[in-house]
Amino acid sequence: MDIMLFHSVYGLRPAVRAAADRLRAAGHDVRVPDLFEGQTADTVEAGMELKDKIGKDELLRRAVLAAAPYSERGLVYAGFSLGGSIAQNLALGDEKARGLLLLHGTSDIAEDASVDELPVQLHVADPDPFEPHDWLTAWYLRMRRAGADVEVYRYPGAGHLYTDPELRDYDETSAEETWRTALAFIDTL
Repeated sequence: MDIMLFHSVYGLRPAVRAAADRLRAAGHDVRVPDLFEGQTADTVEAGMELKDKIGKDELLRRAVLAAAPYSERGLVYAGFSLGGSIAQNLALGDEKARGLLLLHGTSDIAEDASVDELPVQLHVADPDPFEPHDWLTAWYLRMRRAGADVEVYRYPGAGHLYTDPELRDYDETSAEETWRTALAFIDTL
């Protein structure tokens, strides 16, 4: 399976490269574009400043340029937090998308969004300050209305970016369960 994996607001850090390697070890072709062009952040606040400095439109432009040469193949879009938001936007706009794997993040959904039973899997901390329950409920309903086939997995007690072993949010048990479930999901696409 061809996978386009987008990093979080922290930038392209070792945890993202390790995730790509995990996916490759399972037999997938994975691309990990560096939307921050070599810049990384040590804190969420620094990452948000970097994201705001680059701008949402520019980040989406960079993501589209990274995915374009491979989209004809039918990509699985995936991402961590901010990268999940970007992956979601690209997947909803790509009629050949094979699936969407969201780790720790979602995005707004256009009222006219429409997909043909796009398989979507979301893994999120519970609770998550960036993805509160009422938001996730509304997001789920909008994704279903758009035509997506959505699965949501919540991990009680985990921190927002619980799959990144270099962050305080890390939760090994939740991270391993997420990867087992996500790999099984990708294998069905």
